[in-house]
Amino acid sequence: MWKLTLSKVTVVCVFCLPAAIPSSAQTFTTLVTFNGANGEDPRGSLVQGTDGNFYGTTFFGGANNVSACAGFGFGGCGTVFKITAGGSLTTLYSFCAQTNCTDGRNPAGGLVQGSDGSFYGIANGGGANNDGTVFKITPQGMLTTLHDFNARIDGAGPLGGLVLASDGNLYGTTQFWGTHGVLGLGGTVFRITQAGTLTTLYSFCAQTNCTDGANPQAALIQAIDGNLYGTTSQGGASTNCTSGCGTVFTITSSGVLVTLHSFSGADGSLLSAGLVQIADGSLYGTTENGGPANWGTVFKITTSGTFSTLHSFCAPMACTDGSGPRTGLVQGTDGNLYGAASFGGASSKCTAGCGTLFKISASGTLTALHSFSGADGQDPLGMVQGTDGSFYGITGAVRGTLGNSDGTVFNLSVSLGPFVMTSPTSGQVGAAVIILGNNLTGTTGVSFNGTAATFTVVSNSEIQTTVPVGATTGIVQVTAPAGVLNSNVPFQVTKPRKRRTQLTSE
Repeated sequence: MWKLTLSKVTVVCVFCLPAAIPSSAQTFTTLVTFNGANGEDPRGSLVQGTDGNFYGTTFFGGANNVSACAGFGFGGCGTVFKITAGGSLTTLYSFCAQTNCTDGRNPAGGLVQGSDGSFYGIANGGGANNDGTVFKITPQGMLTTLHDFNARIDGAGPLGGLVLASDGNLYGTTQFWGTHGVLGLGGTVFRITQAGTLTTLYSFCAQTNCTDGANPQAALIQAIDGNLYGTTSQGGASTNCTSGCGTVFTITSSGVLVTLHSFSGADGSLLSAGLVQIADGSLYGTTENGGPANWGTVFKITTSGTFSTLHSFCAPMACTDGSGPRTGLVQGTDGNLYGAASFGGASSKCTAGCGTLFKISASGTLTALHSFSGADGQDPLGMVQGTDGSFYGITGAVRGTLGNSDGTVFNLSVSLGPFVMTSPTSGQVGAAVIILGNNLTGTTGVSFNGTAATFTVVSNSEIQTTVPVGATTGIVQVTAPAGVLNSNVPFQVTKPRKRRTQLTSE
């Protein structure tokens, strides 16, 4: 566990909100405690598959205890796992099953499920050049390497996961190198087809002193305008941080990048996490460092670059809301944003606090939901809301006075009801759409913003449909046996691209 800091000083926390009393309607449950053999140090958010189970990765651990992959003690090069909502875990794959880890090692950033039903992810190292890989893996555990990174050509050390865009391609970032990268600084944005054809869209540090950003660590998101948005952990226009304080950027699918905001330290620094877009169209994110106490912030930024700080975290043990968030936010079906802070909290069991879970409104009102004690994990790293309404998340591996921990998977219920979600979340009329949910067998109706659609119930957790003629942007509704279920976000109905007419002369 590490923190990149500015000149750290002790600050009395006058910027934090008062400690909030957790809601009596919430329930926290540890689902799995990793033990090294079944994985160690989970990274990235979980993803809910079409079968209703959750899928994720661990950075270390697994069956192949290779010395080059030694983590906090057990070793192992990482795993892909499946876990049920009830906590039954299955290891699907242990990395470094091939000589010299040509299948990759240390997966990070989580997974995304493609239209073919397979899951796609990245490995931070290993592969043919030991610079990392892009892989796909079936729900049964069959892994295929799609791309081997080559540092000075297309980047190295991918750390953030992938995003499946509305064009059917996957987009991601590498943390280091690329054509403009230098030792320690650089990185790329890339596009890769589900068949494995990779195109580098942008290499960072194309501008002097990396004012365009450097070292992206997080996944991209696709906003409702169709463009991709992301963060860099370093670089940018400010000289207040060594190697820059980080940026927020947007990039088109053709590779045109615009820096929306350069952090200065006072408004945050070291962006380890990506962004989330909510219904108001704005983007929200976190910084691990910076802010008045230099322990991180929550911020809001519009797609045109208007920036505001919503919350500044305090030094560990000074406030109970947490410190140093290293993961992004997720919008719940109640409209609030939910997140995790890696340090701080109400417990005194950990030297710098064991971390917290919190919710924050779009206007910046923060409420602490859970303080980790070490016994239930520490250093929480991310959450996702399952279609049953509960949040599922992970804690990282730590070594300290409380003993050894290889990480956990947890459930946090705040009494939010079930819903459905669509994959993808946008498309034109006639496009195929998968609807994920719970207890869908016996569904009698599916509609897109009130327009009825034909559909097929594949299983209790999956419906296949197409965007109907006449559909407009809005909520997808499923009439299930237990009642009407709404989608967690509006489905964006897009218009088909106009084809160019080629003029010929005879």
